Amino acid sequence: LWSVWGISPRTMKPLVSVVMPVHNAGKTVEVAVESVRGQSWADFEIVAVDDGSTDASPDLLARQARMDPRVRLLTPGRVGLVRALQLGCEAARGAFIARMDADDWSDPDRLARQMRVMLGDTRLGLVAARVLDMGETVGMGRRRYSAWLNGLDCHEAIVRNMFVECPVAHPTFLLRRSALEAVGGYRDRDWPEDYDLVLRLFLAGWRFAVVRGRPLVRWRDWSGRHSRVDGRYSPERFRACKLHYLMQTDWLSGRRRVIQWGAGREGKAWLRLYPPERRPERVVEVDPKKIGHRIHGAQVITPDNLPPPGDWALIVAVGVEGAREEIRRWLAPRGWREGHDYLFVC
Repeated sequence: LWSVWGISPRTMKPLVSVVMPVHNAGKTVEVAVESVRGQSWADFEIVAVDDGSTDASPDLLARQARMDPRVRLLTPGRVGLVRALQLGCEAARGAFIARMDADDWSDPDRLARQMRVMLGDTRLGLVAARVLDMGETVGMGRRRYSAWLNGLDCHEAIVRNMFVECPVAHPTFLLRRSALEAVGGYRDRDWPEDYDLVLRLFLAGWRFAVVRGRPLVRWRDWSGRHSRVDGRYSPERFRACKLHYLMQTDWLSGRRRVIQWGAGREGKAWLRLYPPERRPERVVEVDPKKIGHRIHGAQVITPDNLPPPGDWALIVAVGVEGAREEIRRWLAPRGWREGHDYLFVC
């Protein structure tokens, strides 16, 4: 089997490196590590990077390392999440790198099922998994996001929703190391590091997959979670990240003129971001009070005045719940094709 896959035996290097940044996770880190140690896929190492913890995390990790030689502990001091990820990936020895957070839990078959998918297609750069929310602070917003993620079960669905939100859950990532290194690894761009990486993999042409069936990661939410308290995960930084990479796509290049659908709160935030040479010429709105006016230089029109598809790139920036499906239903019979003529950005 090893020769069929072209993989070195275990005596050489672990096939999978599980990279886990840790900062003051003393209440949860042992459960997280043990959920990886108990994997049915045994050919792995855990690279735990203690990011300057001031609680019991370093001692707990050291104990795990003494119990299992597959656990390696790095102690660079307080370097921040992105640098911890970079250090963990640099130290990793595996041909595949899996992500794990110090407050989450992995199903015993997580790595086995993800690797089965990954090894079946050399075009895959990232294989994700479905998630199950846990934690006392899980609200409706988080539940909607997780349900949306769990509904994206193939490459085409992920790519179609690439600019809506990060379409794969970071703690479930299984990355092909060659793909990760080809796009430059994790980078600190003052916006979400996971989304930044996914968008670069997308632009580089790597394919994505999600393991179907039951959730393989229990994803904890709590008030102190990094994505809740760090400004790089604010809506403004998400928009900046999306627009930065949207401007690099073939879809929004060349002669195509830009129309935006939406001039509400989210739409206006987008209209303020465009570079002068790519500002929308028109804005589609349903609010009769806005029709005929100009917003940030763009003429406001009704959906019925939307020109036929072809030379136009339509960016849909409507943040109202349920709006995506309604707009899809309106555009489809008029010849607009999602991913070709229009994209959702929220």
